Amino acid sequence: MPEISPNKPYRIGRSRTGLGLFATKPIKKGTKIIRYRGPLLDCTKEKDDAVENKYLFQITSRWTIDGSVRTNIARYINHSCKPNAESDVRKIKRRVDIRAIKDIAPGEEINYDYGTDYFKEYLKPIGCKCDACEKKRRKLRAAAREEKKRVKARAEKRVGIARGRKLNGHKAAHAVSRKAKTGSATKALAAKKRSRASR
Repeated sequence: MPEISPNKPYRIGRSRTGLGLFATKPIKKGTKIIRYRGPLLDCTKEKDDAVENKYLFQITSRWTIDGSVRTNIARYINHSCKPNAESDVRKIKRRVDIRAIKDIAPGEEINYDYGTDYFKEYLKPIGCKCDACEKKRRKLRAAAREEKKRVKARAEKRVGIARGRKLNGHKAAHAVSRKAKTGSATKALAAKKRSRASR
C-alpha cells in the first residue's frame, strides 16, 4: 500500500465495499482533496480491449486516465449516490481533482458519484452498496414488514368479526329458541287455568 504523508487530510481504511478513503481532519466545502493520477491513454490509438479495469477515468472522448497505478490514492474513493465530494475534470489540462462539495468531518468516508455509465455497467448488476442506497433498502424492508403486520392484523380482525357474528348468531338462535319454549309454556299454563275456571 502506498505511503500517505501525515499532513494529508485522508487515510485508507476499511469500508463496507472493501477499502475506502476516510477524512483524518475536517475538510471544508470546496477544498481540493486529492488528484486522480495515472498515465494518460489515447483512446484513438488504444484498442477497446487493450486496457480493461475499473479505474479508467474518461476525461474526453480521446483521453482517459488509467488510475490502476498504486500511486493513485484517489482510486480508493468509493461511489455514493449522495456524495460529499465530486470529480472536477479539467479537460484542457487533462487532469481530474476530487473536491469536497460539503463539509466532511474526521472519520467520515470520502466519496463521489462515479457517473451513469459506470453505475449501469458495474454497480447496478450487483446492487449499489453506498450509504444512501443501504438506507433506502432498510427503509423499504421496514415498510414491507409494517405492511405485512397490517395485512396480518386486518386478516385477524376479519376472522374475529366472523367469529363474533357466528357467536352472535348462535346466541340469537338460542334466545329465539328459549323465547319460543317460554311462550309455549306460558300458553299451556294459560290454557290450563282457563280449563280450571270453566269447570
